Amino acid sequence: MAGYVLAIDQGTTSTRAIVFDGDMKIAGIGQKEFTQIFPKSGWVEHDPEEIWESVLWTVGQAFKEARVEAKDIAAIGITNQRETVVVWERETGKPIHNAIVWQDRRTASYCEKLKRQGLEKLFTRRTGLLLDPYFSGTKLSWMLANVKGTRARAAKGELCFGTIDTFLIWRLTGGRSFVTDATNASRTLIYNIADNRWDEDLLEILRIPVAMLPEVKDCADDFGITDESLFGAAIPILGVAGDQQAATIGQACFEPGMMKSTYGTGCFAVLNTGVDLVRSKNRLLTTIAYRLDGETTYALEGSIFIAGAAVQWLRDGLGVIEKASQSGDLAAEADPLQDVYLVPAFTGLGAPYWDAEARGAIFGLTRATGPAELSRAALEAVCYQTRDLLDAMQKDWRSFDGATVLRVDGGMVASDWTMQRLSDLLDAPVDRPTILETTALGAAWLAGSRAGVWPDKQAFAKSWARSRRFEPEMDEKTRATKIRGWKDAVRRTLVEG
Repeated sequence: MAGYVLAIDQGTTSTRAIVFDGDMKIAGIGQKEFTQIFPKSGWVEHDPEEIWESVLWTVGQAFKEARVEAKDIAAIGITNQRETVVVWERETGKPIHNAIVWQDRRTASYCEKLKRQGLEKLFTRRTGLLLDPYFSGTKLSWMLANVKGTRARAAKGELCFGTIDTFLIWRLTGGRSFVTDATNASRTLIYNIADNRWDEDLLEILRIPVAMLPEVKDCADDFGITDESLFGAAIPILGVAGDQQAATIGQACFEPGMMKSTYGTGCFAVLNTGVDLVRSKNRLLTTIAYRLDGETTYALEGSIFIAGAAVQWLRDGLGVIEKASQSGDLAAEADPLQDVYLVPAFTGLGAPYWDAEARGAIFGLTRATGPAELSRAALEAVCYQTRDLLDAMQKDWRSFDGATVLRVDGGMVASDWTMQRLSDLLDAPVDRPTILETTALGAAWLAGSRAGVWPDKQAFAKSWARSRRFEPEMDEKTRATKIRGWKDAVRRTLVEG
């Protein structure tokens, strides 16, 4: 066995398949975007069939580029957009509705109703999450209530619920495996992260039949074998993790106190807290970082809904830039005397504010404000929001003094300007790794190590390599002034006080 591992990285806007060789280097990539569906304001859906077709196509492309065949692949690792809900027929595998995406806000009023009933503390204690439309539970409850006949069919065991990983595994194995992993389960709002089981009380509140739920496995486990007809040979699926947990693994953040932040469509910062299940008092999420050999490692997570999406808005919405890559160079040209703040609450504000009704706003505009200042404001917004998360993590976990090195990944980290400003506003070093495909690498390592063709956790951690470290250069007075301005802008934006 040559040690080739296939990672399927099913994201929010595109699907990618990456073949890694025995040295954990990229041998081939396939990527395909798919349709974003917006039925109503605040609603976001995907076509599960289009996602499935994108997986098959990208795997074929990755194999072609790497010059490998299915028989050369030791194992498959899957990582996926989390919280997105798919329900399909157990008999046919056919989805009964479009997937409801993690960004979707249609259940905001239902979440508020549950809060008024005093239920948020119960959900948070059991799941580590907050009552927010972001998570899978209320989306699934909506589907059961609004797609005719669904609840009755689900109770009879005729329907299956899954996040994207579960749906793909079902399809890849020809319906023989109905499973998920602990990280994806921990994002559903119905999984007890202390007891590692589906929570019957929460299922009853949301009226979700237990018959439609998958089996929950470790992140490195036996998830089934692909149908031979798909790729020309059967391949074992041996690793699964939600995208942010996979990135945490890919960044080798295996020790308590290590932290990574991913800058893609949104931004997600994850702090490893080891065996400590830290219950946040600052509206962060407590989640499962990974579960290996039956042992659960926990994390604090801060979720920012809009990161790279703000740059996309500058490009597609305003036409301020032609390419996302221009934003850093343009920001560097901005007038330093203009304090322009963009609060990118296009779909509400995530951690640590959790205001679903807040909407985006720009403060500090003058007649002299132009594309450069708007670009800087969009990129700085990501940095300020990361600072908010770091501050909350310090307050939540006494063992964490904030004196950490932030390991970063995602599309935005290619911008030197953005990473330098991030370091400046955090007042902390920022490390950019040599392999930026850390999400796919994390999924591949889970599968490769389980297959016995890749190194164990300790050796994998030693292999992590840095391409550049960014050190703080901003003086404390400037930093304090800018952060004060940001906090004032957020305060003016919040609806829920």
